[in-house]
Amino acid sequence: MTSRSPRDTPLRLVPRRPLTAARRTATTRRSRPPRPPEGTPPLPDLARLARRELAAAVRLARWAGTGPGTAGPTGILPADALAKAAAALDLTPGQIRTAWDRARLSGLIELHGGTARPGWRLRAWDTDDTAVLRGWVALFDAWSLAHPFLPGDRSGPDPALVAEVVEAAPQLLSFLHLSNGPVPIDTLLDLLRQRVAELRTERHEPPADGAGDPLPTLLDWTLEAAARVGALRPRDPQRPDEVALTALGSWAVWVKLEQICVAAQGPAGHMEQSAATMLRACARLSPGPARAEYRAWLAARPVAPAVAELLDTARGDDALLRGLAFEALRVVGDPAEPAVRAVVTEPVLRPYAVLWLAELDGGDPDTATGLLTREEATWLWVDTAAAVADHGEDHLLVSHLETAVQGSVPGLLEEVRDVGHPRTVQVLVALAAAHPDPVLAKAMRKAAFQVHTGEA
Repeated sequence: MTSRSPRDTPLRLVPRRPLTAARRTATTRRSRPPRPPEGTPPLPDLARLARRELAAAVRLARWAGTGPGTAGPTGILPADALAKAAAALDLTPGQIRTAWDRARLSGLIELHGGTARPGWRLRAWDTDDTAVLRGWVALFDAWSLAHPFLPGDRSGPDPALVAEVVEAAPQLLSFLHLSNGPVPIDTLLDLLRQRVAELRTERHEPPADGAGDPLPTLLDWTLEAAARVGALRPRDPQRPDEVALTALGSWAVWVKLEQICVAAQGPAGHMEQSAATMLRACARLSPGPARAEYRAWLAARPVAPAVAELLDTARGDDALLRGLAFEALRVVGDPAEPAVRAVVTEPVLRPYAVLWLAELDGGDPDTATGLLTREEATWLWVDTAAAVADHGEDHLLVSHLETAVQGSVPGLLEEVRDVGHPRTVQVLVALAAAHPDPVLAKAMRKAAFQVHTGEA
């Protein structure tokens, strides 16, 4: 009879996302997609409008991908590259700056170490109408970044009020869509005042300072910016006090309203809840329905506050919500990059942020873990194990052993004891209780005791 020892127990390679099975506890029925309102152009016609709207951005993106176009560390086009692009494309410097911002926001170009490279949407631009429309919608969502508010003097509106106007803009656009025609600007101004007041009441903040009444100016900026990205029709000189959505703008608002309605009527329907509540609900969904829930939740709020709330949730104690928060950020894509890059220095978020950024840059997800140090990879393994222990089943926790970077269970236990994760003891105890091999289970209990007593 031979004795068994954990000394040489091998660990096998496994799929890149072990939490997928833990989340696959419920599914939702797929229904036939709703039809857009009568009069909406077919998708090829909408894509043609989007291509026309982004024509200059596409030209600049192709030039930047094949020529000397580079960007500085902040993503701003340097003066020499700006001059070269203007000469090569026969555009003014102002047109180049606008096209550059649009190309970045719509995913036509991506920045890698200060060098502009063609984005995947640019490669699909001539053949994939869906990619074109999603690129334009990305620009539409980022209208306040494409055309930021620039006050004429230092006594301009409070930046907090500007942010509240941005947050209120989806309601204004929805009202325009539901009105199905031109709407008086005075009506939109009344709606904006009401929405800003509601936002301040919800946050227990005092009413906006009425001195000088900056809301008309901010509404003009909002409408002008929406028109410049192609969502609003140019003002009719015969009726300058009315505005209406373009076909592209109406379609985009309809898509977002449908996403919200589907989520609200479906089995999840947490688009009005906090990020933590929404993610906790998504833990019970399979990946497809979970992504639909992420999209609906994101469509109901401005991008920047949504990303900030997801990252705040990821900083919490629940490891499963941490992983799901970064899954939701994958749905956000490029607009979330600055915020994710800013948290790379936070130890709890760093492993997730590094992998997220690697995937955004087009890296192979199966090899992205090579960007982490051994200690970071081990910390991430413990964090994921904590999520499985809290929300999964025993066999999933045992299977999670196979995802470790170490070559044997003893090697894993040696490094886990030193990694300093606050949930190490609980993970090792749960593994010991779940593992069918008594020798390995004993080794795990011993390691848990050593961490608990400070012997590690």
